Amino acid sequence: MSSSFPSVPAGTTHLTLNTGAKIPVVGLGTWQAKPGEVAAAVETALKAGYRHLDGAWAYDNETEVGQGIKNSGVPRSEIFLTTKLWGTFHRNPLENLNDSLSRLGVDYVDLWQMHWPVAMPSGQGKIPVNEDGSRKIDFDRNFTETWKDMEKILNDGSGKVRAIGVSNVSIPRLEELLAEASVVPAANQIELHPYLPQHDLVRFCQSKGITPQAYSPLGSTDSPLLQEPVITKIAQAHGVQPAQIIISWGAQRGVTVLPKSVTPSRIEANAKLVHLSAEEMKEIDELSSQEGKKKRFIKPTWGGWDLKFDDWK
Repeated sequence: MSSSFPSVPAGTTHLTLNTGAKIPVVGLGTWQAKPGEVAAAVETALKAGYRHLDGAWAYDNETEVGQGIKNSGVPRSEIFLTTKLWGTFHRNPLENLNDSLSRLGVDYVDLWQMHWPVAMPSGQGKIPVNEDGSRKIDFDRNFTETWKDMEKILNDGSGKVRAIGVSNVSIPRLEELLAEASVVPAANQIELHPYLPQHDLVRFCQSKGITPQAYSPLGSTDSPLLQEPVITKIAQAHGVQPAQIIISWGAQRGVTVLPKSVTPSRIEANAKLVHLSAEEMKEIDELSSQEGKKKRFIKPTWGGWDLKFDDWK
């Protein structure tokens, strides 16, 4: 079945958050970028015209991201910069935010997101684990309580964050949050690619004024997506790389897309969108419905906490 998303107009470079702020539709993802590579990738991206950088405290590379910004010479005011609150700081979000700002070398971020809607105990490392290897959960702290603290920081007059959002949040968990929230999340960053299009979740977010964002938009390491026949056929028809087709598909759904690369030629190519026809969009929309194609690549084991993703098996 086709997703029936309204096509974003050709040439669209920015989407509008529910705060009124403009967010570039393509950003540079910095997850899994190796030490020593991140600063150069950020500098290359900014010099190539990118104005959207996606990061997180948990990526352990914010200092390099900040160095790349500095080295690029691009004014901070021209960059849309995101970081994320990590689970071990759900009881003290401001401490985590201040540490991120210090590492990045900036006074504010444009978007601050809850990395996962799950609290973990503090003082036991970045990812505390149970004996079975699953992640430890702080069951006495609901993520809606953390959201209320994030709202307070947004509205405290410090200017440290311009917008707040979430990540890895399903429809049932969003409904739980919206029932308690005073501020509707500006964005929900989720794993999103042709093997996991999450049509219902994208529609739900858009119906609530929440901008969907795609992490791992090309799949993950060694993903077969770039060799997928449907994708390569469309890429050949447009004379571009398969990655550009996948990124363009996401952008035309009204999603901000966050491809990660440290290779200069790929960084530059990923920002060059092509306009896909309705038939091409439909082909990609329906790819995950083929036998054996639907796949989630990012799937940490939470110790007894249900994220309520339909495909979380």
